[in-house]
Amino acid sequence: MTSHETYEKSFPVEEGFENAGRVAGEVKALLTDMNLPKQVIRRASVVTYEAEMNICSYANRGAIMLRVTPKFITIEAIDEGQGISDIGLAMKEGYSTATDKIRSMGFGAGMGLSNIRKFSDTFRIISEVGKGTHLKMLIRIREGNESQ
Repeated sequence: MTSHETYEKSFPVEEGFENAGRVAGEVKALLTDMNLPKQVIRRASVVTYEAEMNICSYANRGAIMLRVTPKFITIEAIDEGQGISDIGLAMKEGYSTATDKIRSMGFGAGMGLSNIRKFSDTFRIISEVGKGTHLKMLIRIREGNESQ
């Protein structure tokens, strides 16, 4: 990627766990091919995985959009799902509305949104009950310093 290029790609995400993690894996591979710093790739992978798992768990369908510029990675997750009635509560570590089925598969620990916030440099969430949720995460690319 040159200093002026922008890369964009959209990934559909369907309800259910059959393909869960596929998008996060594709994003990780794309960012690795771009020779981005390992720590940046790790953060983007975690953010993408958590957003993807939320779509698989709580929405009928959604999409994850990736945008990479020389300075930033932007990841957006938009779903057509149940929405979040209390965003403040949903952001608390350990709070979960996961069903018993989701928990029986090892998911639903209530860390998804808090991990997304922790691994993003900026994080925005908009949700409407009965309509869906829109997450927007930005990760700065710090060239030459993987320790940050």
